[in-house]
Amino acid sequence: SSGINAEWPLRPGEQMMPMMQGMMQGMIQGMMPPGMQPPPNVPMPPAPRPQQPPPQQQRGSEIPHNILFLTNLPQETTEMMLTMLFEQFPGFKETRLVPGRHDIAFIEFGSDQQASQAKQALQNFKITPDNAMHITFANK
Repeated sequence: SSGINAEWPLRPGEQMMPMMQGMMQGMIQGMMPPGMQPPPNVPMPPAPRPQQPPPQQQRGSEIPHNILFLTNLPQETTEMMLTMLFEQFPGFKETRLVPGRHDIAFIEFGSDQQASQAKQALQNFKITPDNAMHITFANK
């Protein structure tokens, strides 16, 4: 047996990336979505307080919008990974990767408020040890 679960939509020769396991571990350790309980005896680190860059350096908007703009994504990011990360939030609609750009993506929610909740919960989420995802609202 190859050890690959046939139900996962993996391309031939592709295996579950260690990064994906690390991503799930990171979710358990500090980025629990609202309402989920961490396993007992797992210390919950305080959420990092991101420092806001000066407005002229921002590439997205801080005006609430139902579409989130993700930056600083690692090369190995897939649509499935982002969907798994964001679909646990109410109102999730769609993940859109930008062809030819591995480092950015858009996530659509049903409302501005639902997008804001996901943005707050996953801001600076580390997809890999070197890539903390940055989330802004897409420009209207």
